[in-house]
Amino acid sequence: MNIGDVAATTGLPAKTIRYYEDIGLVRPARGENGYRDFSQRDAHKLAFLGRARSLGFSIEDCRTLLSLYEDHSRASADVKDLARQHLVRIATKIAELEAMRGTLEDLVTRCHGDDRPDCPILDDLAGDSRPPA
Repeated sequence: MNIGDVAATTGLPAKTIRYYEDIGLVRPARGENGYRDFSQRDAHKLAFLGRARSLGFSIEDCRTLLSLYEDHSRASADVKDLARQHLVRIATKIAELEAMRGTLEDLVTRCHGDDRPDCPILDDLAGDSRPPA
């Protein structure tokens, strides 16, 4: 399969596929003309990577997951541990986003949004702790 075919099969952009090749996640064969020749195994790996990335796994996590996937003597506990660590990172990120939302909701509520120049949003961004006039 050429890169266009494997892109259509996996749903990944060709640019992403080239990047995954550059960093060694996939290694398609090369024809005598120098063109990439992706196998079904390569397409399967790329689909695997696409799914893992859609779940937010980092490139290094994906490298580890691929390694575990290809190791038929692996312990599922290793895979579960990696996924559990990622879940903790997601929970932390959600908490950070909820805190950001709370702060912004407060600032938007406090801003009059009228013709006056005072603005608690800008004051907060500037680090100005002076109370509003």
